[in-house]
Amino acid sequence: MARVGLTAERLTRAGAELADEVGFDRVTVSALARRFDVKVASLYSHVKNSQDLKTRIALLALAELADRAADALAGRSGKEALAALANVYRDYAREHPGRYAAAQLRLDPETAAASAGVRHAQMTRALLRGYDLTEPDQTHAVRLLGSVFHGYVSLELGGGFSHSAPDTDQTWVRVLDALDTLLRNWPPPPTESQG
Repeated sequence: MARVGLTAERLTRAGAELADEVGFDRVTVSALARRFDVKVASLYSHVKNSQDLKTRIALLALAELADRAADALAGRSGKEALAALANVYRDYAREHPGRYAAAQLRLDPETAAASAGVRHAQMTRALLRGYDLTEPDQTHAVRLLGSVFHGYVSLELGGGFSHSAPDTDQTWVRVLDALDTLLRNWPPPPTESQG
């Protein structure tokens, strides 16, 4: 019989908290069972295995990020929207490093298509409409923004910028300025002879 009060949602939230405390890579069903002081077997009526638990945490993180991004982007466009979206990712990663790592988990195509990851792409594309980008450049720009946001945040969280001046907040502002300039002055596609 399942322990009273344990549900897949409660276990997912507890797993997300555990990820923030010890790191996403260290989240397992066994670790969660220890947190609830129950036998591992009692959790298997709610989650299939550690991979299922991690997928659930990833989906939770993607949904939380999408909700924050939607709130931050409301009524904004251009550089203001770009900075708002970038700051959502950076702030979330600082507040919830384990969940942020979970949001990077590779999902199978069906799960990914049903996740809030779709909302992230839609919001980024909506933001880019303010820069008059068409396809395939819009897709290139979505990938660029994701790479820059994730790369900067990951390096910053890992201490990669901690031994030099200027302050990382100053660099972040300059990075966003540079991205805005690039998006407003997107290069034309290469010609046949260049490609």
